[in-house]
Amino acid sequence: MSMVEQSLGQLARSIPGATQVFHEYELDFCCGGKKSLGEAAAQRSLDPTQIEARLIALSRNPPHEKDWGAASPAELIDHILARYHDVHRQQLPELIRLALKVEQVHADSPDCPTGLADHLRTMHQELESHMQKEEQVLFPMLARGHGAMATMPIMVMRMEHDDHGVALERLLALTNGLTLPRAACNTWRALYLGIRTFKEDLMAHIHLENNILFDDAGGRVPASPIPTQKE
Repeated sequence: MSMVEQSLGQLARSIPGATQVFHEYELDFCCGGKKSLGEAAAQRSLDPTQIEARLIALSRNPPHEKDWGAASPAELIDHILARYHDVHRQQLPELIRLALKVEQVHADSPDCPTGLADHLRTMHQELESHMQKEEQVLFPMLARGHGAMATMPIMVMRMEHDDHGVALERLLALTNGLTLPRAACNTWRALYLGIRTFKEDLMAHIHLENNILFDDAGGRVPASPIPTQKE
């Protein structure tokens, strides 16, 4: 099977560094990880052979990254908790603080990301609830090797991941694709830089769970439909 026919999730899992290529082309390898490279590229009017060439080059000279697909569930969970759960809990309060300042100081600017702080607060609340359910219920089951009993919790977590994907799309819409106005102040620049880092971290976080931890736990369930945008 050519790379163009393989799913984004599988490519992200099997080729170290592939996720950065997908970020560059704005391809969703986490919530949209079931789509083939060809399908995802076509939806964005991209040439899949160009992306495939980048991936082939990476596969021949991979960066030194840990292969989490070869890790035990307990080891991968420990990594997710330290690298993503703990980090998100630091990122979001600071992003909310910066967004409030930008919205207050630049309220009269047509480029002001009005409503951004409120959206980040909602994301913070929903992500915190989601992470607590994983930490208290699902992760202990998977760490003990009880993945076959976790089909329903995994399905719920996948659906919530889709909700996080919709929230990220809204985040990009509010910030005009993280495009800074020419006269943006340092706070505004720090805000958008922080949001970009948070977005890439959250996508990597969801990828590790959807495409590795859940799949390897026997949680292969049909991809849930993309939820409608919440008002």
